Amino acid sequence: MYRKPVIWPVWVVMLAAISLEVLPLPGFVQPLRPPWAAIAVIYWTMMWPRRFGLGAAWVVGIILDILHGTLLGENAIALSIVAYVTMRFHLQIRIFPMWQLTTTVFALLAMNAFIQFWIDGVAGVGSAGISRWTQVMTGAILWPPLMALMDRVRVQIQTRDSAFI
Repeated sequence: MYRKPVIWPVWVVMLAAISLEVLPLPGFVQPLRPPWAAIAVIYWTMMWPRRFGLGAAWVVGIILDILHGTLLGENAIALSIVAYVTMRFHLQIRIFPMWQLTTTVFALLAMNAFIQFWIDGVAGVGSAGISRWTQVMTGAILWPPLMALMDRVRVQIQTRDSAFI
């Protein structure tokens, strides 16, 4: 008997990541805010590329553009490109040891930040300064515990625990 795949917990994690992106923080902590949505998109695209892919990354990016008040499509394009690269190499990335996986995630987060930086430059929008790059560093540092947390969610979904049915 075929069971329909359960993906609503993935969208709950994405909603939490989007909420953390727009959560107000004190000014001195703001430059250290990790790119929560980009981290979640990288993880779910790497682990389930057929269930969570380019379309989902685009939707998350559009939601972020609306909530941040940035150019419409800026986050959507950046997250879609990051999701594409992750999908393209997901079989190789998944088997990396943690240090190499963290380095890869750092590169993907840097790509996301550079694309946003480039779009801001082309549009003539002021630069976010060094805070864009400190967020990349914070995201890479937080990758191992966040991956462990999202792995627990994914394992619960795959084993069809009664909490997700």
